[in-house]
Amino acid sequence: MRNCWLNRLKQLSYRYFSLLILCFFLQNVVLGQTQTIRVLDQKTGDAVQFAHVCLEELGGDEKSFQLTDLNGKVSHEFSKAIIMAISYIGYETLIDTIYEAGDLEMELIPTVFNINEVVITAQYTPERADKSIYKVNLITSKQIDEKSANNLNDLLGSELNFRVAQDGALGSSLSIQGLSGEHIKFLVDGVPVIGRMNGNIDISQLNLYNVDHVEIIEGPMSVVYGSNALAGVINIITKESMKGSMRANASTYVESVGVFNFDGLVGFKRKNHNFSASGARNFFNGFSTNDSLRSMQWKPKRQYNFDAFYMFDTESFKLKLSGSYFNEKLQSKGDLLPPYYETAFDTYFYTDRITSKLDIVKSFKNKRFMNVVGAYSWYKRRKETLFKDLTTLDEVVTGNSEDQDTTRFDNIMVRGTYSKSDNSRKLNYQMGLDFNLERGRGKRITDYEQEIGDYAAFISLKYAPGPKFVFQPGIRFIYNTKYAAPLVYSLNFRWQPFENITARASYARGFRAPSLKELYLFFVDVNHNIKGNEDLEAEDSHNVNASIGYFREKDIHYIGFELKLFYNNINNIITLAQVDNNLYTYVNVDKYITQGFEIETKYKFYPNFDVRVGLVETGRYNAYSEDESGANKFNYSTDVITNLHYKIIRWNADISLFYKYSGKLPQFFVNPDGDLVEGFIEHYNTMDITMQKFIFGNKLVIGGGIKNIFDVTDVDASAVVGGAHSGSTSGYSVGWGRTFFLKLSYNFIKN
Repeated sequence: MRNCWLNRLKQLSYRYFSLLILCFFLQNVVLGQTQTIRVLDQKTGDAVQFAHVCLEELGGDEKSFQLTDLNGKVSHEFSKAIIMAISYIGYETLIDTIYEAGDLEMELIPTVFNINEVVITAQYTPERADKSIYKVNLITSKQIDEKSANNLNDLLGSELNFRVAQDGALGSSLSIQGLSGEHIKFLVDGVPVIGRMNGNIDISQLNLYNVDHVEIIEGPMSVVYGSNALAGVINIITKESMKGSMRANASTYVESVGVFNFDGLVGFKRKNHNFSASGARNFFNGFSTNDSLRSMQWKPKRQYNFDAFYMFDTESFKLKLSGSYFNEKLQSKGDLLPPYYETAFDTYFYTDRITSKLDIVKSFKNKRFMNVVGAYSWYKRRKETLFKDLTTLDEVVTGNSEDQDTTRFDNIMVRGTYSKSDNSRKLNYQMGLDFNLERGRGKRITDYEQEIGDYAAFISLKYAPGPKFVFQPGIRFIYNTKYAAPLVYSLNFRWQPFENITARASYARGFRAPSLKELYLFFVDVNHNIKGNEDLEAEDSHNVNASIGYFREKDIHYIGFELKLFYNNINNIITLAQVDNNLYTYVNVDKYITQGFEIETKYKFYPNFDVRVGLVETGRYNAYSEDESGANKFNYSTDVITNLHYKIIRWNADISLFYKYSGKLPQFFVNPDGDLVEGFIEHYNTMDITMQKFIFGNKLVIGGGIKNIFDVTDVDASAVVGGAHSGSTSGYSVGWGRTFFLKLSYNFIKN
């Protein structure tokens, strides 16, 4: 009997444990099975990285959000049917219901070329680029990588309607639509960049190692951004969004001319908190076409960069605190001194730029938004001249006070906007306040210290009487502490008669007060001798821009065409003029006009091949160019670009070609007698070829290529025999010749 009960107990125990094992199996393998979802490009089969995946149990109210990894995958515990939504920029959103467990492959349909990027520059709220009332040119991080661009000079030098001028000591300057220097507003995350030399920002100091994309608006933006925005605005947007809970990357760049760069980034995200820090070191060994001299045409330099931010971000509120630091050491080696040629004078230029920023964004009910930005920027340039004995390498600071100099500038900026932006309403608006105070200190500034304030209020209305037509008038009220400012106004139109045709037009009045450097700085270095002029008048302008664009997208083909027209008329434009044999100052010229047109065509065969071809014709006129009858005489220049990109899917690699023809450029120069004479910078051609290979699940990127294939260094420039650049010759510097480069980049992301 006892054995019978024992046998019965054993049988029950076996059944009980078998049932437990079965339940455990059903719970963890069937009902709680880990399901993997892989997101692919429908046309290529490639994994779509960092796509947004939203999962919600059918009949439930809780949602989970994930990003696909480098292989396009996400995973979750499947217990019951789910509703899934997958979205990513450049693809149609996919929504589906999943009823059964098991691994899945989901295909997103690409929109081929017209990926509808979101832009923020001069917008009420973030807006799709194709829906913006402004024509915003957007250069993505992918395009930056394809060009292997290290700084803004590398990026924009091959773009249409942009001209880059090179100076071995002052760096690279930029012109848009024939306007340059103080007429271009440079922003980093909406904060103005300070530290102009001879009126220009050295764009080779604006590095791209932590940049997400660049937004460019050509034409006057004085209503929105005030002074220095007559020619346009370039807004550099740094990386902000975190893909995963942790991210790190490192890259190195080597170029045969003697460029050695290294940069790295690390970031963390915990719920609503986001932190990131990045840094870079760049080194250039210098270059000269005449290697028999110790002095170099392109000065050796070393740069350090550091950026960091903390961000608290919710659905309706964002607070971001950020800071950046830039340091550059530029060496100007002197030629050997007679009689023994064992000594020389070397001059060092140290540049420091620090920016701290607080950004607050708040959204309210009924599509109301507030944005407040406060920033403090500090800039210092220090000059140090040493007498060097090359036999002992001893260095002694020279006793001449003119050889040692420090100049400082700082800027306080506060900008606040309040907007209503509801696309379902006909009328929206934006109003704002914009305060800027700039101060300069140094022995080369008149009375050692000067400051200028610019305080403004602005408002604009956006009215859409129908779905196809929008117009936006705007007005800016300005109080400048040194100049009486006029009322600045603008009127913009966007008309979209058909889905694939968009026309834009704008008229704007601009205003620019002279800068502190133009008014008060006595600027002297090895090549420059320029004195400020306190009697300068402010500039004002009238500007007209118009464009029409057409695109057609069918299956895997895309074709686009765009025509732009521009006209800029500036009164009292500020320029340099000769005072005596080697001294120059700033003066007003009655009138300066630029006008022209731009044509651009794009074609893409998805996903392998795309090509972009463009032509721009720019005419320039100023008071010195009137003919004997007094009629306006325009001198025209032509630029042409061709960009090709081919993706080798089989090798997971791509190759790009960038070609630019820079036509004969009219210029006015000062001859030895002090008279202005007309001259030209001759035409030249440049071409780069770059390649990229992605390996280890796209974590490691190997790049390489050839830059300046045609080996262009200097081109002829007529009438260049003197001027503010006292050592100028008949050569105009273009580049440091043909070079080869190699780039390695490693990315790590933890979901």
